[in-house]
Amino acid sequence: MSYLNELVSSRELLANLTAREVKGKYRRTVFGQLWSLINPLATMLIYTIVYSFIFRARLEVGDPSGLNIYPLWLMCGLLPWIFTRNVINSGMTSIVANGSLIKKVYFPRMTLPLAAVGSFGFTWLVEMGVLLIALALAGSKFWLFLPLIALTMVFLAMFAAGVGLILSIVNVHFRDMQHLVGIGLQMWMYLSPIIYPLSLVEDAANKAGHPWIVTVYKLNPIERFSEVFRNLMYDNRLPEWTDLVACALAGCVSLALGYLVFSRNEKKLAELL
Repeated sequence: MSYLNELVSSRELLANLTAREVKGKYRRTVFGQLWSLINPLATMLIYTIVYSFIFRARLEVGDPSGLNIYPLWLMCGLLPWIFTRNVINSGMTSIVANGSLIKKVYFPRMTLPLAAVGSFGFTWLVEMGVLLIALALAGSKFWLFLPLIALTMVFLAMFAAGVGLILSIVNVHFRDMQHLVGIGLQMWMYLSPIIYPLSLVEDAANKAGHPWIVTVYKLNPIERFSEVFRNLMYDNRLPEWTDLVACALAGCVSLALGYLVFSRNEKKLAELL
């Protein structure tokens, strides 16, 4: 509790570190913060060409919204994944990257990976705002579910923060971790229904006679988050209550474990660096 109180009292430091990350992310670039929109738009264009036009990926019509626009369907799952990936990568390397600062002065070290959550969270809000405008122009009635969308975003931020906190400690002990995580994140993305619908996995599992594959597949937290975001923003319907509970549990358990692991290893960081 004393460490938690110390962390809360350092909220001004956390705000300053977050502002530093936001300002320094695209410093000395021509487009500045516009890159936060250009990058996901370019990714969306590539996946749309490959999967929608070349491979002719079958996309289910939004129920009951009636939307049948692959780029919008893709972005409803892609933007949350990009946020998660960025927070995990940045949070994992935040301690090693600020080793000189940690050696010079004491402050709650947890503010460093949490600042990554804040900086990418700011970018994510901008991206989601643009996506919601595009969905509104397409006829989506997402505003009926705005409170649930915001709550799911909070749960996802908690989940990504917890994973980033754990990996930031592991990365101090084992510097190869950041390279292994890079490979793991690529596999994680393609093992999640981000660029393809879940129905493809279900069809493949049924044809192979192994329906249990779908059950194992749904243990992936990103699958649940993607499903909930698409239900709310693209389909315009309430998700299954089990999916909402799964998102809440994933966020709370991940953050609790991350806090526990980080707080117990924080005192050794200066020596290890």
